[in-house]
Amino acid sequence: MSVLKVIELLSSSNSGWEDATQKAITKASKSVKNIRSVYVKDQSAAVSDGKIMEYRVTLKVTFELE
Repeated sequence: MSVLKVIELLSSSNSGWEDATQKAITKASKSVKNIRSVYVKDQSAAVSDGKIMEYRVTLKVTFELE
C-alpha cells in the first residue's frame, strides 16, 4: 500500500507560469523524493507600468512516502 503526502509550494519566474512551475519542481526534487504529480492551484502576476514583471504559481505537489 502506498502512502502519499501533499505539500504546497510557491514559486515565481520572469518568463512565465510554466517556468515558475518547473523551477519549483526542480528545486523540490533535490530534497523531496518520489514526486508523483503537481497541481497548479493558483496563478497570478505582478504588474508594473502596464507590464507583467513576475509570474507566480501556487502548487500542490504529491509524493510517495518511503
